[in-house]
Amino acid sequence: MQETWLAASARALLLQIVIHISNPVNFETFDSLTVPAGTSAAEELAKLAPNATFVKAFNTTFAGNLASGKINGQPLDVFVASDSAEARAAVVSLISDADMRAIEVGGLHHARELEGFQLLHMALQVNPAYENFQWGSSIQIVG
Repeated sequence: MQETWLAASARALLLQIVIHISNPVNFETFDSLTVPAGTSAAEELAKLAPNATFVKAFNTTFAGNLASGKINGQPLDVFVASDSAEARAAVVSLISDADMRAIEVGGLHHARELEGFQLLHMALQVNPAYENFQWGSSIQIVG
């Protein structure tokens, strides 16, 4: 579905920033990503709309936490990856304006790690050993 929309909208996306927030997770098993090794969903979708500027962000945050912008009273960490420094800066500003903490991780190829991060994070949510997580945990950098 994303691919179809992007193909149809590629011209309209000329010079636009697209924030890719989803994760290509196998939702039946939560044990793998659904993109080939060595790439990410963000990179694959960026190929379909080469005139748009893609930024990977907000994908390591569950919706409930994102709505509040906090976890345990602390601002959420939002990881940001893009090949465009200008687009990264725009998204970092958006995140900061929402009182969350932006963490720039570099180019769009780092979406691979961000999607892998979130796969592990999601797998913990469905693991009976961590039933208290309830899709309300967050990935944070402390220190």
